[in-house]
Amino acid sequence: MKVANLVGVLALLALAFSFATAYDPSPLQDLCVAINDTDSAVLVNGKFCKNPSLYTPDDFSFSGFDVPGNTSNQLGVHVNIVTVDLMPGLNTLGVSMARIDFAPNGGLNPPHYHPRASELLLVLEGTLYAGFVTSNPDHRLFAKILKPGDLIVFPFGLVHFQLNIGKAPAVAIAALTSQNPGVNTVANAIFGASPSINPSVITTAFHLDKKLVEDLQAQEWVNPT
Repeated sequence: MKVANLVGVLALLALAFSFATAYDPSPLQDLCVAINDTDSAVLVNGKFCKNPSLYTPDDFSFSGFDVPGNTSNQLGVHVNIVTVDLMPGLNTLGVSMARIDFAPNGGLNPPHYHPRASELLLVLEGTLYAGFVTSNPDHRLFAKILKPGDLIVFPFGLVHFQLNIGKAPAVAIAALTSQNPGVNTVANAIFGASPSINPSVITTAFHLDKKLVEDLQAQEWVNPT
């Protein structure tokens, strides 16, 4: 093959590869409304970096995961999540971590999903029933009973949950693949939306009585975090 032709083929392959690997970066926030006025713009997908000469060890550390969370609420759960907002050194690293405390006999981290992260959960104390459900059309449930030392992974964006089925408190640690994974608790989003979703939408989607839907929408929905 002539050199000119070889260079042309390589250039074409390089161009094709650049198109194949191009993608929009995953957002690190729920919403970002476009604006033409740059004076009113804000930085997204991360935070502004401070001067490296001003870095301190505190930027890269956090204390408090040894402190049990208060589980005296409707769900019997407390999630203490450390994102870039609490540990600035996480910026651009794509990781965060959470401690989850469960009350005995039914403490529940209710069905939810992380719009920007996968999750790896490690049980430290207690016995949890945990699982996730796949997306349309199969909706397959993958669930296990977990004991101290057991791990489970919740794939990116899938609905998952953890329930304490033991008679003692339970504790788990979760590692997430985003500095700001976000969390959307299913029941809170459906029944606790503000303003409220039209009951007709929910009655049809969930096969529920309209009065029941209105009663559920009138309740206070606990935020596990």
